Amino acid sequence: MIKAQHHIVYKVFFKYYTLIMLKRKFQKVTLQGGLMDENKALLILANHISWWDGFWIHYLNLKVFKRRQFFMMLEEQLQRHSFFRFLGGFSIKKGSRESIISLNYAAEKLKDKRNLLFMFPQGKINSMHEQNIRFEKGVEYLLKKVDSQVQVVFVANVIDYFSNAKPELSVFYRSYSGHDTSCASLEKAYNSFYHECINQQKMKA
Repeated sequence: MIKAQHHIVYKVFFKYYTLIMLKRKFQKVTLQGGLMDENKALLILANHISWWDGFWIHYLNLKVFKRRQFFMMLEEQLQRHSFFRFLGGFSIKKGSRESIISLNYAAEKLKDKRNLLFMFPQGKINSMHEQNIRFEKGVEYLLKKVDSQVQVVFVANVIDYFSNAKPELSVFYRSYSGHDTSCASLEKAYNSFYHECINQQKMKA
């Protein structure tokens, strides 16, 4: 697997690149959520609807969590865009025994309370109109390794144009308060959270 290797130059560049891109491409960005436990690492589980998703989580981290971030990428994508490893990206080879090595590596990162790891549990980009988010099994394996050492945070990214030429982005986030970290329970809890976020978004129209 390809491991993450943070580099200050890439970190600073990407920070300002993210801030500038979101300001240019979006009418408004709204962050809505609560406080997180500062004594635990954060595992962010977010919907995967576009190329922008990583930028949005990075923006949320810059503005709210302020942690050292890590994220999984498919190995072929990370080989193609190798600079992401200097921002916390590491590889996973889906459908291979080597995927366990990547999940164990992720678990090690979550043992440090200063860290944040974000994942898209769907495993692939889905339509933003998808109402039922399906989780793959990797997140359950990962949480069995770290469980009480980590705070699971649900994130829902929602886009609307309303009467604007540029879209508005709403980023909702909430800590998972349940104790059951099975894939089925996490999926059910996330979907309940996601539908609440959609209903809140509808009220903005």
